[in-house]
Amino acid sequence: MNILIFLIPIALFLGLVFLGIFFYCIKSNQFEDLENEASKILFDDE
Repeated sequence: MNILIFLIPIALFLGLVFLGIFFYCIKSNQFEDLENEASKILFDDE
């Protein structure tokens, strides 16, 4: 049971880090246009 004293804060910290990264990606428009980016690889520009 003593290990929970260490695991719970580590899990909360990692969750907050990933949540911060997710909100950073939303703020910097990483998820703005998913359709065009996905189809760019299929068509040749030349």
